[in-house]
Parts: sequence; C-alpha cells; structure tokens
Amino acid sequence: MAEKSKVLVIGVATYIGKFMVEASARSGHPTFALVGPSAPSDLVRSFESLGVYVVQGDENDLEALLNVIKQVDVVISTVGTALQVQYKIVTAIKAAGNIKRFLPSEFGKDVDRGHALEPEKNLYAAFYAMICHLVEAEGIPYTYVAFNFFAVPPRDKVVILGDGNAKVVINREDDIGSYTIKAVDDPRTLNKILYIRPPANTYSMNELVSLWERKIGKTLERVYVPEEQVLKNIQEAVFPLDVTLSIHHSNFVKGDHTNFEIELSFGGEASELYPDVKYTTVDQYLDKIV
Repeated sequence: MAEKSKVLVIGVATYIGKFMVEASARSGHPTFALVGPSAPSDLVRSFESLGVYVVQGDENDLEALLNVIKQVDVVISTVGTALQVQYKIVTAIKAAGNIKRFLPSEFGKDVDRGHALEPEKNLYAAFYAMICHLVEAEGIPYTYVAFNFFAVPPRDKVVILGDGNAKVVINREDDIGSYTIKAVDDPRTLNKILYIRPPANTYSMNELVSLWERKIGKTLERVYVPEEQVLKNIQEAVFPLDVTLSIHHSNFVKGDHTNFEIELSFGGEASELYPDVKYTTVDQYLDKIV
C-alpha cells in the first residue's frame, strides 16, 4: 500500500478547517496544522490529542508558509475569501516545488457552471481570477472541492426563495472533511473538481420542509419570495447582505448546486467515487435534532 501523503491544513481556526484537520488525522495521514497566535488553546489541544503536528506560525508570513509547506505533500487551504493570504500560499507552494496537490479555499460550489449575479459574481470572479486560474497557470496540481451547504432547520417559519423547486445539496461538516481527505491522493481527482453531491442529501426546499414537518409533527409557515422580489432585495441591500442574498438567489432560485451533469472530463461525485464513506443523510441528520 502506498504511503499516505503528509497533509497541511492552513486556516484551521475557520469553521470548516477543524473538520479537515480531524478527518486527515483520523484517516492516517501525517497531518500538520498551521496555527496562529490567536488560535483557541482548546482547539490546539484537540489537534494534539489526535497526533496532529501543530506548527506555530502566521499564515500571512510568506517565510513561515514556505517553511511548513516544505515539510508536506498536500496543502489544504480553508482561509475563505482572504485573497491575499491565498496568494501567499500559492506563491509559497510554487517556491517550495514539492507539493503534489493543492486544495484551494473555495469550498462552496462550482461557480463556473452557475448563474451568479453581482455582487456574488464579482466576489467569486476575483477568487477564480486571482487564485484558481493562477494555480492552473503555475502548473500546480490541484483539486477543487464543491461541498455546497450545511444548515440548521427552523421550527416555526421558513422563508423560501422562488418557487422552492430548485434542488440544493446539504452535507454534514464531518462528511465534507472525510470526502475531501479521500481525494487528496486519488488520481481520479487530480486537476479536477470533487463534487460532494450525494443523492440522499439532494432536496428541493419544498421537499426539505415537508420532510422536516413530518419529523416534528408540525406545519411550518411557508413564506415564498418571488424571484422578482429577491432581485429587488439584492439591489437594495448593502454589503455583506447583498452578497448573501445573491448567493441564495443562485442556489435556491436558479438551482446552481444541481443544474448541470457532472462529467468525468472535469470532475467526479464524491459518494460515487468513495462508496465506503458512510455519510450522514439529511433524513438521518434530522432524526438526530428533532
């Protein structure tokens, strides 16, 4: 059996970052976490209990990035839309010359196949132009991950954008970590997109609300917002609400999670590639929080 790659996670204090670290360590990868001075001490202790190599350093420091990157094979960035930090990570990876795979920080959706409006379109365009396209231009091996949503359901009233029939994907955070780590040494995901789009987690909002109503034995008040009103709300909102609303428009109204077929030429679906991962379905998750 091939030796598992050494994995570095940068941005471990972010919400999704700790799940990447935990999944990597539990999968048997030698795992490194770059931890800044403001990282919570309990988070550091939890990493150390899993055998993670905790490296103290500032993710904004190019020299610190270069030093730790030289020690690993795979880099996972979870710093979000901090573009200058991402740029420094790419610069350090290029300078180090030893990285077999880079997973940039856009753990959301495939924006190239979406219908994003401003200001979401501008936000993601900046990310792709500055990071993803730079990664490709520099010849850095990569895997992009599109995990879509994670969410907590309401108990009284739900606001539904559009007609509620667009399909969205909702995944648990630990499953996102598990699938991502599965991909780091997989040649099938090299220079491609890993879509975490398991069938049992793909619902329209109408279907999802009905399922939740059955679980709690209660009918929720459904407030439908027509697309015209959604577009008006986006135009009238200020940052960062306008970004949030435009993201919701593309996903919940236009169905950007699921309105295209995944083709082998550009990606693969996680639950098909890794059937051994027993992911938590939406149905199972709702049972746990009733």
